[in-house]
Amino acid sequence: MVIVVMTANMMLDFAGPSDVFTNADAILRNSGSDAGYEVLIAAPTANRIVKANTGVEIHCPYSAMEITSPIDTLIIAGNDFRENSADALIDFFNWLSTINNNNTRRIGSICGGAFALARAGLLNGKCVTTHWELSERLKREYPGIRVNANHFFTNDGNVYTSAGVSSGIDLSLAMVEEDFGKDIAIRIARKLVFYLSRPGFQAQFGNLLPVFESENIAQKIQNWLRGHLHEALDVSRLAEHVNMSTRNFTRVFHRETGMPPAKFIEKLRVEAARKFLEDTDTPLERIAEQCGLGNLVSMRRTFLRHLSVTPSDYRRSFRTALKDTGIEDLLVY
Repeated sequence: MVIVVMTANMMLDFAGPSDVFTNADAILRNSGSDAGYEVLIAAPTANRIVKANTGVEIHCPYSAMEITSPIDTLIIAGNDFRENSADALIDFFNWLSTINNNNTRRIGSICGGAFALARAGLLNGKCVTTHWELSERLKREYPGIRVNANHFFTNDGNVYTSAGVSSGIDLSLAMVEEDFGKDIAIRIARKLVFYLSRPGFQAQFGNLLPVFESENIAQKIQNWLRGHLHEALDVSRLAEHVNMSTRNFTRVFHRETGMPPAKFIEKLRVEAARKFLEDTDTPLERIAEQCGLGNLVSMRRTFLRHLSVTPSDYRRSFRTALKDTGIEDLLVY
């Protein structure tokens, strides 16, 4: 088991999987099993040092390029996108390009690690995932890859990819379950106070709408739309607001946003409803009305379509962390 630490900016990218596999190894050894994991933490640089923007330095016991023997599982944790790091990573990417089915049983990535695997040609034609903030970039830079931005982790053949940060734990637990069964995986999950199979999808965390350039027509009307979400908003009304014909507005809007106006408005309404659910105790029926999502039934249907979760479940998962813990009563303002 080799985990390559590409960056220390998100230490959970590599620390989470490392904890999963080392705990699995301890449980297996204590049960008398000869099977287990030997976890090697490696740097992508010859000096074995990985630096974070915070000033933290990780001194790894190995450099990836020093590992020449066959690897059971290789995980690339995160990625270093800084331009000034490119030269220092040349030898690593040359090493990564030698990874294949003959010398490595299983290949995985966490968060931006998918970009490293893609650069090495290991994801061509595969269905993969990455952090929701990076999914559009991965699609754009590597069009030969099928990107599914919703799931916490995916596997396609012997290639396993996960979304951001904590999802590396989801992926690692799934690998342990695949290798040694559900009971061992459950024991590790309980020890880490983590779900064995986390409910929901990554879509719940990301923004449904991208950030548009200031000159984009969607950006120009967003603020106005937010103040009128509770009203009927057909295309003719939007076109009238920007002094355009309905036909021209529809054409320009689709060209600049990649979606029809109705779909954009629906996503904007869901984003507004999410904020109410996260920050307020406003009844669901009132949220549906204020955000133009109709009644509770139609809001529920819309949430399931966009976020794969009901409004009530979303509120339970994403409302302020202090709300139901009793801590809120102890705070001094």
